[in-house]
Amino acid sequence: MLVTFVFSFIGILAGAICVWLLVDAKRRRLAGMERQLQIRASQNEVAAREHEQQLQSWASQQEHHFATQAAQIQERLKGLEHQQRVLEGQAQERLKGLELQQRLLDSQALKLKESEKEFAAKAVTYNELSRENEILRREVFLLHVESSKRRLDRDKQKERQEQLDTRAHELATRYLKETEKWIASSLNQNNYFASKQRLIDVIGRCRDIGFPISADEESARLASLKEEYQLVVRAALEREEQARIKAQMREEQLRQKEIERELQQLEREREAIKAALEKALAEAQDQHSEEVERLQARLAEAEAKSQRAISQAQLTKAGHVYVISNIGSFGDGVFKVGMTRRLEPLDRVRELSSASVPFPFDVHMVISCNDAPGLENALHRALFRNRINKANPRKEFFKTDIATIVEVVKKNHGEVQYVADVEALEYRQTLSMTEDDHEFIEAAYRFEDEEEMVPDDA
Repeated sequence: MLVTFVFSFIGILAGAICVWLLVDAKRRRLAGMERQLQIRASQNEVAAREHEQQLQSWASQQEHHFATQAAQIQERLKGLEHQQRVLEGQAQERLKGLELQQRLLDSQALKLKESEKEFAAKAVTYNELSRENEILRREVFLLHVESSKRRLDRDKQKERQEQLDTRAHELATRYLKETEKWIASSLNQNNYFASKQRLIDVIGRCRDIGFPISADEESARLASLKEEYQLVVRAALEREEQARIKAQMREEQLRQKEIERELQQLEREREAIKAALEKALAEAQDQHSEEVERLQARLAEAEAKSQRAISQAQLTKAGHVYVISNIGSFGDGVFKVGMTRRLEPLDRVRELSSASVPFPFDVHMVISCNDAPGLENALHRALFRNRINKANPRKEFFKTDIATIVEVVKKNHGEVQYVADVEALEYRQTLSMTEDDHEFIEAAYRFEDEEEMVPDDA
């Protein structure tokens, strides 16, 4: 923009100079014409005299005209001079700005030269680039060779991996099948949960090594395990049922022998009472006496016992349902609900209190009924969710309270007498026993054992 302005100013100044030169040239031309006119006037003075007035007037007019034009030109020159001064001032200011910009450009040029020097110092020559390019070519070639080798190795490794995967798949399939066979062969009615967990662990290990087993396949294998378990349980129940039938036959034989012994004892007692009664009647000589009445009452009681024993022998489902607990062995709130067909049900409780538990069982209730298996099954069904051993339903221990058991018995049998808080004598004596008492009892038992070990011929 500054350059444009300078050129404009120079153009205007040149125009003014040109105008002045034109005016000056015109003035000179006029002066020349005037001299020529004077010469011509002197030469043609005679001829020009008649035109002198005209020429003089015309000259005066022209002079006036040129004077006016000269004045105008002078005014225009003054204006141009004023404009020139203004333009010179502006030009000086612009020149100062240009000088400042020039200094800035010089500083930038200096910085550019320094940058060029630095770039030149950092610039790499063609030979260096050629050597570097050659090195890069060799490295690229080596990389290509290495990549080709690795690609071949990868293909070979992939092929070997596929072979290993196929072998692993076969081994995993065989391992899974063999494990399933082993689990099925070792499955019984008490280890379903452990067998299921073992199968799930095997499936998890197969998945960990990359052997794909879908959720549907896993569900199918678990369903197959359930079917196997059902067959095992069914077979076990059949065996238990056969064992139960045999045990029931043995128990019925034992019961029959007990009844026969009871009948024989009652018969002997009845015969003895009859003999005593006959003797008492003979001694009383048909007189009423208390001894005769007592003997007659005993005879009637013996005959009633005999009839009850015969009726008990004729009932196949009659028996006793017992509810017992063992606080010292199993803790509070654990009950065993069982059944026995023995004439004396406490014999069964004493058998259960043998050396298999540290403390004897305590009896909460003994229910005599005509359908003992039915009442026992009703109690087991009602207390099903309270079983201690959920894996083996044949275990008859339940975690509950005596009130719940009493309610079930009332619902299925009727009112019953029971003991809510048992004595648990040996357990409570053990808790309250001092160390001295314990040592004394231990010494007493040890003395008894030593006495039993003494030979008879000592």
